[in-house]
Amino acid sequence: MVTNSRLPGPCNLCANEFGARIGGAWICAVCGWRYGDVPDHDLPRPVIEVVYYIRYDRRVKIGTSRRPRQRLASIRHEELLAFERGGRPVEQRRHREFAAAREGGEWFTLTADLRAHISTLRKRGDPWSLYARWLSEALRS
Repeated sequence: MVTNSRLPGPCNLCANEFGARIGGAWICAVCGWRYGDVPDHDLPRPVIEVVYYIRYDRRVKIGTSRRPRQRLASIRHEELLAFERGGRPVEQRRHREFAAAREGGEWFTLTADLRAHISTLRKRGDPWSLYARWLSEALRS
């Protein structure tokens, strides 16, 4: 039987406070990490490459990073719109796809087509929740 409730404490991976009790184990509702398990800090963190979409005014930067928290902290922006799993090949594909809206470098005008693409990505979930889930999956494998 599955019951959704508050975890006994924050998830050790993503700090979320809610989860589901599956059998005898608590599972984080955001990242899927088993409550009580501790990531081995002696092992290197898995590399999760993401293509990020950030907004500043009516412009969107489409970039890629292996360390999105650090990368986004270094770029002036108003809002994180979405993450898409992938590295340079995915980023370059998006740059070609939205080339007509390019303003310069990796910045694009927020057109209806770009807005629709971002909306599709947002339907998959909150960007940071998705990243936590991808990290959890990589650590479990």
